[in-house]
Amino acid sequence: MSVHLLGIRHHGPGSARSLREALESLRPDVILIEGPPDAESVLPLFAHEAMTPPVALLIYAPDDVQKAVFYPFAEFSPEWQAARYGLQHGVPVRFMDLPQANQFALETEESKIQNPKPEIAIDPLTELSIAAGSDDGEGWWEQIIEQRRNSSEVFAAIAEAMTALREQRTTSPQREALREAFMRQTIRVAQKEGFERIAVVCGAWHVPALQTMPPAKEDAALLKGLPKVKVAATWIPWTNGRLSYASGYGAGIDSPGWYSHLWREPEQTEIRWMTKVARLLRDEDLDASSASVIEAVRLAETLAAMRGKHRPGLLELGEATQTVLCFGNDVPLRLIHEKLIVGEVLGQVPDGALAVPLQQDLQREQKRLRFPAEASQKTIDLDLRKENDLARSQLLHRLSLLGIAWGEPQRAGGKGTFHELWRVQWQPEFSVALIEAGVWGNTVLEAATNFVKHKADKAENLAALTALVEHTLLADLPEAVVHLMVRIQSEAAVANDLAHLLDALPPLANVMRYGNVRQTDTAMVGKVVDGLVARICVGLPNACASLNDDAAAAMYERIVNVNSALTLLQNPDHSTLWQSTLETMSGQPSLHGLIAGRCCRLLFEAQIFPAEETARRLSFALSTASDPAQAAAWLDGFLRGSGLLLLHDEALWQVLDEWVVSLPAETFTQLLPLVRRTFATFAAPERRQMGERVAQGTSVRVAVASGDFDVTRAGAVLPLVRQLLGLSN
Repeated sequence: MSVHLLGIRHHGPGSARSLREALESLRPDVILIEGPPDAESVLPLFAHEAMTPPVALLIYAPDDVQKAVFYPFAEFSPEWQAARYGLQHGVPVRFMDLPQANQFALETEESKIQNPKPEIAIDPLTELSIAAGSDDGEGWWEQIIEQRRNSSEVFAAIAEAMTALREQRTTSPQREALREAFMRQTIRVAQKEGFERIAVVCGAWHVPALQTMPPAKEDAALLKGLPKVKVAATWIPWTNGRLSYASGYGAGIDSPGWYSHLWREPEQTEIRWMTKVARLLRDEDLDASSASVIEAVRLAETLAAMRGKHRPGLLELGEATQTVLCFGNDVPLRLIHEKLIVGEVLGQVPDGALAVPLQQDLQREQKRLRFPAEASQKTIDLDLRKENDLARSQLLHRLSLLGIAWGEPQRAGGKGTFHELWRVQWQPEFSVALIEAGVWGNTVLEAATNFVKHKADKAENLAALTALVEHTLLADLPEAVVHLMVRIQSEAAVANDLAHLLDALPPLANVMRYGNVRQTDTAMVGKVVDGLVARICVGLPNACASLNDDAAAAMYERIVNVNSALTLLQNPDHSTLWQSTLETMSGQPSLHGLIAGRCCRLLFEAQIFPAEETARRLSFALSTASDPAQAAAWLDGFLRGSGLLLLHDEALWQVLDEWVVSLPAETFTQLLPLVRRTFATFAAPERRQMGERVAQGTSVRVAVASGDFDVTRAGAVLPLVRQLLGLSN
């Protein structure tokens, strides 16, 4: 009876190749792999023909889906190769790490401890590379292990190195001790069952702890009484990006795409890599000739020889690529890093591997709509007049409601209302969100509908409900819409806060205007809109009386939004009622200047106030009888956002000009910041045109005290003043 300890790096092509050779030589009758025993039920899927790495085992607690952990596997992961070998050769395969059922429970207990003492981890790669005279642990390990073509004595050497490292430690973290105790117990079980050739595949760091077995009763005592929770296991697709350090993955690697290349191309590795680089550059319309490829490979080999390396690594190949193929430019290297070094790929799992019906339904929908999940980010243009594109849009909106942001809507400038632009990218973490959302239903439609109903019942105000209506209609959830409208009608009937009514209208107006584009029924929404408009118009004048500056600013935004919404609807009855309300408000003596000015502007744009009446009101608001601060606020409300009105209406321009000139010096200094803030909202071309108009034609007015005035002396300096001001003579 023999136990063979094969210490590996969790994701390494050299380790995987050496392991396969060792297994072929040993021909074990059982294989024990560092991994979660909780996944025993899904282990056979390792050998399924539809399983395409990168994939990950997902272990989670059904009662608390936030407790979840991933075990990723790439094609070059030694554990993947070991499991595939065992299942393909009829050799029993078992996982032997401490079960996640125990680890989740331990994490819960540890979280209750205040100020827990942190466990300091050691990085074996860094320690070994420093001992070898290198400060690059990743590069050193790649040269020594991952680029190897044979496995002679590699596992014995790794065990010796790790033993020396562990001898320097005085204590071990508690969790690590529990894990290694469970591994030893698993080995003992295999021995008792009579297996003769036991292959143990584990992280190299654990090998010394498994070489010398302490008494079984010590490990049993250590593991006795461990808490546990209920867990479930499934397989999910994974991505190369999630294998990298950049994703935050603790056992990550720098270059999964490069490691995949090392696994697939053990011969002529450098030439074939540089050929991939050249092909990528040509696809981007960058020059990359065959002669340049040969020159780049030779340069990489020369750099490796100068640095005492037996083969060029990724560092040498990158430097040669930048020098020869990129002509010293580092910008193309970013593309090479994304497309080749990381090499974004999304794996596949068999249909039956998905954990919950909701995941299975989503997969069916993706196939039906020819809308596969992809790891790379891309922008898609959906034409809502096409049945398939409309269904894709509805699916993305339904998932968004469930908190699964597979797609993010983008601005479709110039595309019209029939188009939607989405930026889509699948993330492996969405699998956890799907499991969590499974409590709402077994299909995406059912889950989204039930979730919206729940959210509607929990909504605290009318604005939250109407915002939800827009998303629900876009997702085409008719049952949820009916439920929402009942809630909105009952909430609107008792709502006393006019601010909530004002906030509720714009989302509904948007639904009314664009609902027909998406073939949605907006009749129920129309009834609610009618009621909201009537209540807003009745209550708005009183709600706007005697507001302070902050309250007026908030009310200003709401009035602007409601006006835009009613303009969008183009309902004559709504417009007439709204404009009558604004006209009533514009005459209120206690109305804040900001709101009064905007009311006048809106009525002018609606052609309710002619230019003469608008100029009269502007003149009255800016008269010397008005408080200067309120006059500036009135002007801000009237002009904010666009100065075209001043440029095209001479009467308004003249009134404003006369008001500015008539201000006493002290008042002008006080109001200047307020006026400048208003003019800062104008577009740059508008401000430039105003400056040009002032320079070309505005007369200079000077307020003087009564008494003698020497016109002749004043006239003598006017040419110089005009020149200084840049005014034409």
